Amino acid sequence: MISWINGELVESWQINQKFFALINCQGLGYEIQILESFFLKLKTNSHSKKNLTLWIKHIKKEDSDLLFGFTSKDQKKFFIEILSIRGVGAQIGMGILNKFSISEVINAVNTKNKKLISSIPGIGQKMSERLILELKSKFKNEFQIEESIIKDQYHIEDSEINKIVGDIQLTLKSLSYTKNEIRSILPIIIKETDRLTKKDIKISFENLLTLAMNYLDKDSSNIVI
Repeated sequence: MISWINGELVESWQINQKFFALINCQGLGYEIQILESFFLKLKTNSHSKKNLTLWIKHIKKEDSDLLFGFTSKDQKKFFIEILSIRGVGAQIGMGILNKFSISEVINAVNTKNKKLISSIPGIGQKMSERLILELKSKFKNEFQIEESIIKDQYHIEDSEINKIVGDIQLTLKSLSYTKNEIRSILPIIIKETDRLTKKDIKISFENLLTLAMNYLDKDSSNIVI
């Protein structure tokens, strides 16, 4: 059973709404389905070779072995919880994480937002009701991660921007930045999204992540925690 992998990116590609990466790990090529946000990050920096680390959910079937890769342990745990619900398959789980951040799904479950849940391809009204019912207890304490800081301290109207900022937090966490470091960078990220929005400039996950990492990699004395 494969649960974690580190290796060099060989190539990445898209088939319809599925996104894949081929990783060379000690001479073996592993084909892994990844999230759209991570795929876009890989394509943006496609000019250079990369050594990637992914948390893997390995699903064995009669005729195949499927690998699903995530940049953080929280994403993987969330995905596994989703799969434990009757009638929910891997592609629906990936679809949820492609469209919404974990905190957005938690909020939708807690507020019983059936409209948001059912907007995900493959999820109808009945399944959205079952998801909300079964996930409410699972998410009570399990996934209250750093991402929720956005909801507590900042009000982001745009759901797309909210998802990007949430994905940045998860990515920074997967890169071993501390809670305090991630918390400290949020005001800078939010300020930048406000600046770009006012100038009608498209907000990019890659640019905001680079901004965050540049600040965090400076002398820690320059950042207020």
